[in-house]
Amino acid sequence: MLKISVIVTTYNWPEALELILRALAAQAHLTSVDKGADFEVIIADDGSTADTAERVKQLQPNLPYYVQHVWQEDKGFRAARARNRAIAAAKAEYLIFLDGDCVPQTDFIKRHHQLAEAGVFVAGNRILLSQAFTNQVLENALNQKEIWKWPTRQWLLPYLRRDINRLLPLLRLPDSVFRKHDKQKWQGAKTCNLGVWRSDLLKINGFDERFQGWGHEDAELVVRLLRSGIGRKMGSFAVPVLHLWHPEQNRFQETANRQRLEQMLKSTVTWAQQGVDRYES
Repeated sequence: MLKISVIVTTYNWPEALELILRALAAQAHLTSVDKGADFEVIIADDGSTADTAERVKQLQPNLPYYVQHVWQEDKGFRAARARNRAIAAAKAEYLIFLDGDCVPQTDFIKRHHQLAEAGVFVAGNRILLSQAFTNQVLENALNQKEIWKWPTRQWLLPYLRRDINRLLPLLRLPDSVFRKHDKQKWQGAKTCNLGVWRSDLLKINGFDERFQGWGHEDAELVVRLLRSGIGRKMGSFAVPVLHLWHPEQNRFQETANRQRLEQMLKSTVTWAQQGVDRYES
């Protein structure tokens, strides 16, 4: 049985994190990796205040899977470091990355499991929720309806109201050769929804922690995966996530990160200079 660690990156948004943890509790297989079931959840916390830890503590007794809360001090946007520490803590052989604003549907882990295969990573996609619809969800107006359980037909009205930006990604298509038609494409693959073998990440030393502030650390990781011989597999029409609206992140370091990515693209680098080996024992 394939063991999976779901790594959820978060920072000071416990309300959204709660939705994600509840949605993961609605997945098909619900006990911890330690007890021989399919998945565990690791919260890669980039320095949240005590509110997040308290929310996790309150939820944990009612969550039917094992949870690790891996916290680091708040020294600015250091998502790469938070994810590396979660990779080091992961017990499973296959990792699925989620951002703390992305709510999975109930077949999310099952579908990722079906798409997982040696020699590839799986790049999923997302559906954007409007500000008003996100507010409704967070204010519990819709929580009792558990939107992660909605069938595709139930999303038609929100789509017509422009509460979501796309409807087609909610459709499901089986695994087939079309998912590998862009095996070497790095553009558009994001760690808000990414499945990858832990051994493949260790082979390239995980995320490069020199990327600080918003932007491009996930693209750089994907480029190095491709260079190491790991191909891209499309997760569209299989593993969409529901992306909650939020104000745009501060992007004052985006230019420097983009320049670092551009320099890396001109090289042949596969190993992260500052990576996960710092936390591997």
